[in-house]
Amino acid sequence: MSTGRRQAALLFSRTKASPDGANEKGKRKMTEDTDITLPRPPVVVIRAAKPHDLPELNAMIAALALHHGDASAMTPEKLERDLFGPLPWITALVADGGEGLIGYAILVPLYRAQEGKRGMDLHHLYVRDGQRGNGIGQHLVARARELARQSGCDYLSVSAATGNFAAHRFYEHMDFVPRPVTGMRYMQALS
Repeated sequence: MSTGRRQAALLFSRTKASPDGANEKGKRKMTEDTDITLPRPPVVVIRAAKPHDLPELNAMIAALALHHGDASAMTPEKLERDLFGPLPWITALVADGGEGLIGYAILVPLYRAQEGKRGMDLHHLYVRDGQRGNGIGQHLVARARELARQSGCDYLSVSAATGNFAAHRFYEHMDFVPRPVTGMRYMQALS
């Protein structure tokens, strides 16, 4: 089976994980997941985002921002520019349950000039509330890893908030190695 057909026919196991939403004292509180588990679609397709996905993808980006206590300034127009414009800036994978999108991953290119290595940052990973624990996030990460390899990348990176212990466990389970950040990061507005 070809890679394209394989990604279009991923079936997921019904394993259940139990993330705890523990947060470090003094850190910004993230919204809690509900205890509701929705029925998982029997077939979930992991595929590249398409223009008709933009409203649902935008809504999920807003939901992830809310989960972290942030506001989203994303719009379908900005997504269209950054995914499908003359200079695509990001790559988005979506988990399509047949009746709508249930998750997404956004990838952004990276480069380590001192090593001459290309990389890909898994900038966002999100699975809708009620669908978490059904293996969808694992399959989004697996497809992101495959896409990074096909793009000639030497590594895939991801970050998680300091107090997001459930995410730490998830990424370590997916064979990511913790690499604490040292130093300061600076930014300068250009507009």
